[in-house]
Amino acid sequence: MNRLLALPLLAFSLAVPAADLSIALGGDVTSMDPHFHNLTPNNNIGAHVFETLVAKDAGGRFKPALAESWRAVDDTTWEFKLRKGVRFHDGSIFTAADVVYSLDRVPTVPNSPSPFTTYTKQVTDKIVVDPWTLRLKSAAPYPQMPIDIGTVLIVSSKAAAGATTDDFNTGKATVGTGPYKFVRWQKGDRIELARNDAYWGPQAPWDRVTFRIITSDPTRVASLLAGEVRAIENVPTTDLARLSRDKDLAVYRTVSVRLMYLHLDTARDKTPFVTDKAGKPLDRNPLKDLRVRRAMSKAINRPALVERVMEGAAVATGQLMPEGFFGFTPALKPEPYDPEGARKLLAEAGYPDGFGLTLHAPNNRYVNDEQIAQAIAQLLARIGIQTRVDAMPASVYFSRGTKLEFSFMLVGWGADTMEASSPLKALLATFSKDKGMGTANRGRYSNPKLDAVLDQALATVNDPKREKLLQQATEIGVGDLGIIPLYHQHNLWAARRGIVYEARADERTFAHEFKPR
Repeated sequence: MNRLLALPLLAFSLAVPAADLSIALGGDVTSMDPHFHNLTPNNNIGAHVFETLVAKDAGGRFKPALAESWRAVDDTTWEFKLRKGVRFHDGSIFTAADVVYSLDRVPTVPNSPSPFTTYTKQVTDKIVVDPWTLRLKSAAPYPQMPIDIGTVLIVSSKAAAGATTDDFNTGKATVGTGPYKFVRWQKGDRIELARNDAYWGPQAPWDRVTFRIITSDPTRVASLLAGEVRAIENVPTTDLARLSRDKDLAVYRTVSVRLMYLHLDTARDKTPFVTDKAGKPLDRNPLKDLRVRRAMSKAINRPALVERVMEGAAVATGQLMPEGFFGFTPALKPEPYDPEGARKLLAEAGYPDGFGLTLHAPNNRYVNDEQIAQAIAQLLARIGIQTRVDAMPASVYFSRGTKLEFSFMLVGWGADTMEASSPLKALLATFSKDKGMGTANRGRYSNPKLDAVLDQALATVNDPKREKLLQQATEIGVGDLGIIPLYHQHNLWAARRGIVYEARADERTFAHEFKPR
């Protein structure tokens, strides 16, 4: 499958200094603390200032970053050779002590809506061999150690010592090794960065970068057309055809490892937002019944969502990863649209007349998020599930969702590890704070069979065998509808003439990868 599609078009250059770049972001940033919230907009900005041991290219292939190399010393030990000569923005030298500090800090950050512990809990010991050699141990074989550790941004043990999330938000502790230095964050409006001229790698092409937070799709496009910004992410699907034809612009796109899905409360006997048709709370939670979940999945017309709401800028799916990525299983196809079959299943489950339900969703986080939620509500209503949509800003939505306030949620998950282990561990594994599993399992789905297969996969060094186990775990979790997969969206960017960008499968909008020409 061709995972990278680019549609460059010629345009005129703006009368803006070539040394400056302004980019409009479609998702809000909730913190500058790189360990506070495992959220793509946060991770995206964080990666300009901080770096990981292992990085990814645009297609999702892993490459050295702060670690020059890594190897398995034995079944439970990985050794990382760190890059020498790297300095933090304050001039201090990067060493293994900073990596240890960063990994130790992850589980201590208070009130994290979605912690990074799913990627660090496997580390049982950290051994500093010398300032540029670090060994990480696990209780069992863990072939994904470099991949998982590659999601954690490394902070300065000196600058971050005793620092709070607020200290990162103000810039007091925002000291990294990345290609840009932090200048200012004006919450809900902009982030300003300045080039790090002492960066160890290739120099970034822009002296100063301003990220504008513009979650309104029409406003973001208008800002691009007016020249207020030179590039935008999350091109609205309603404007995709028009912008693609505009001779003054270039549009870049690729399929994303982000899965859009529905999470259901499958754990509680009573759930807060399920009622009868009159609005009276039900005594039992119908979402615990697989027949009800299957009915809801059959009621969703995924091709219609892709074509009519997403304007073709998505791929309908029945699993966790898009085709061509590690853990994709040919055995799982998108659920066919079958409203009559859905009604029969509801009747079998004891709900011939359906019931009432609230679908909670963000209205400024994902492409067409509120519109998708409204379309799903209409589809469910056709089989008798009277569905109300309650959409809200992402900052409120994730805070409430983490507290398990909802019964039924529209959510997205970007697989930073570029393989199925990421959504399996975070979304479908049984919630365990101690194990770092189920960190985003807001429906508290639990299946011991899935957990056992996933544990086996995570301890299997042989890649083909590990992929088969990940496929098996995916088939168990999706077959049981622990979540209801919908589609993989396309990642879309647009830029003015004179600027090119290589579309990324991981949805990152990296200022240093926008190139002048």
